[in-house]
Amino acid sequence: MRALVQRVKASWVVVDGKEVGRIEKGLNILLGVRAGDTEEKVDKLVEKVVHLRIFEDERGKFQYSLLDVKGSALVVSQFTLYANTQKGRRPSFEEAEKPEKAKELYELFVKKLSQYVPVQTGIFGAHMEVFIINDGPVTILLEV
Repeated sequence: MRALVQRVKASWVVVDGKEVGRIEKGLNILLGVRAGDTEEKVDKLVEKVVHLRIFEDERGKFQYSLLDVKGSALVVSQFTLYANTQKGRRPSFEEAEKPEKAKELYELFVKKLSQYVPVQTGIFGAHMEVFIINDGPVTILLEV
């Protein structure tokens, strides 16, 4: 399971011209589910996300977590995080989990994360426009 985590001042998702999720200060999380991922991996990734210290203190040091700053999270499904580009010019997505199972684990991730912080989402499987006002920029790839 992979999460591309971006510290944001604001982020929102639009589907078919309608805004479906928006946060202010917090994390934009692009979530990829790999074939064979489990609930245990969801738990580990949620723990990493909420405790990841990527918010700055008064000295500019990464000292605070999403919990510390009382931030929010916007979670967007992103199977393309498992693109394999080793051969040819067209990415292969063989490592990505099948949509039914991926949706189940994505929804579980959202549910568990929302026990810690306010969470907004995109729409699983939809064509989305994701708007990100990155803060820093700070972008970190987490994998469990």
